[in-house]
Amino acid sequence: MSEANVAATAKTDVVLVGAGIMSATLGALIRLLEPDWTITLIERLDGAAAESTDPWNNAGTGHSALCELNYTPERSDGSIDIAKAVTVNEQFQVSRQFWAYAAENGVLPDVRSFLNPVPHVSFVHGARNVDYLRRRYEALVGNPLFASMEFIDDNDEFARRLPFMAAKRDFSDPVALNWSQDGTDVDFGSLSRQLIGYAAQRGMTTLFGHDVRDLHKESDGSWTLKVLNRRTGGKRKINAKFVFVGAGGGALPLLQKSGIAEAKGFGGFPVGGAFLRTDRPSLTAGHQAKVYGLPPLGAPPMSVPHLDTRVIQGKSWLLFGPFAGWSPKFLKQGKITDLPLSVKPNNLASMLGVGLTEVGLVKYLVGQLLLSEADRVDTLREFAPSAVDSDWELDIAGQRVQVIRRKGAGGVLEFGTTVLNAADGSIAGLLGASPGASTAVPAMFDVLERCFADRYQDWLPKLKEMVPSLGTKLSDEPGLFEEVWSWGTKVLKLDAPADTPAVV
Repeated sequence: MSEANVAATAKTDVVLVGAGIMSATLGALIRLLEPDWTITLIERLDGAAAESTDPWNNAGTGHSALCELNYTPERSDGSIDIAKAVTVNEQFQVSRQFWAYAAENGVLPDVRSFLNPVPHVSFVHGARNVDYLRRRYEALVGNPLFASMEFIDDNDEFARRLPFMAAKRDFSDPVALNWSQDGTDVDFGSLSRQLIGYAAQRGMTTLFGHDVRDLHKESDGSWTLKVLNRRTGGKRKINAKFVFVGAGGGALPLLQKSGIAEAKGFGGFPVGGAFLRTDRPSLTAGHQAKVYGLPPLGAPPMSVPHLDTRVIQGKSWLLFGPFAGWSPKFLKQGKITDLPLSVKPNNLASMLGVGLTEVGLVKYLVGQLLLSEADRVDTLREFAPSAVDSDWELDIAGQRVQVIRRKGAGGVLEFGTTVLNAADGSIAGLLGASPGASTAVPAMFDVLERCFADRYQDWLPKLKEMVPSLGTKLSDEPGLFEEVWSWGTKVLKLDAPADTPAVV
């Protein structure tokens, strides 16, 4: 019988929409917690992690707030606000602990394919910015999570650690670094495929090349999804007790279709990205770090420029960017109707409000769209003055859909990650971008706690096996931090063995 003629509705305990890092993490967690539950993963593309989680669509920094200057703004009195940096780092520690547990317990068989030690570095030039970076260092280094950070303003030491950035540099303009040796580079695509593989080998059904076209809630609280096979045109229905929408830019339209009250008033603004990249060994050997600078004046937080070492399929690359692009698509492989169709009566005021208030963002995007290839390399030369145009090529990265949230009579544009769930816990989804993938584990723990409140307490002992610090702020417990950090470093082999990049 053909798929198109199958009338019966398949039943499953859990449906995961999208095969990116969020669904992959949640699927592995549920399989570890409830081995007997049935799980169905639905992905519109033909492979896992092919959209925002793909390494070429994702900056791969392993965001832990070690180097991202937008997480440590200067207050009006000159002091440095480190609250956001501490929060993001605490979240990353949760992810890191889970990855260590997963590596120890056979969930992640190939750690080095997704995780490599790469220093995280903040870079500034100019006397005023050097003073800011010194004060940032002084504000952070007293916290256990940042205690190993170094402040470097010596030109010779700068050149020793970052030879590519030092070449042809005029050091009459003072420079400084905040250097964190214990950073990582993360290939979230490889990580996601291993997590999905673990769950699939233990019974999870995977439907690739399938698109969720609609969903509605049944009287018993479950959800029925209408699913289209994009290859054959066949249709099927799947009924689930719980639905997670981890579809990146595709999450908002599905949450809107669900009709849940919690999604009302939310909108999305898509922003594309592009990076310059090179794999020339002479350049990758001279820059083995992730170096973040200050954003251009008036630019949004997502535009912080960075020159990154990336390790993808065992090969070292350098990426520089991001350069913003724009398309009305919510996914790289989406439709030009995504943005207009996302405008609803309940979010129109939010969308219009942002349109009126985010003039700076619009101006920034227009300026970015007008950049030529030579202009982009000129921007790179602020980091690396010796950069040559012919060494670099442009890589079009993924689409990010920034969250628009209702505020008062209008709306506000947010640059973080937002978990939405129905009050009864039967459906949840994730919206937003950075720090995104790096905080997938705490985000999915949040989903478990919100949506399975009746079971969460029973799961806690197992969850604390996975994340020993769960429920504790490591900033307040330096002894515990040292213990879990050392354990993670050993298990994840992050003590820089000979086959991984090391500082030149």
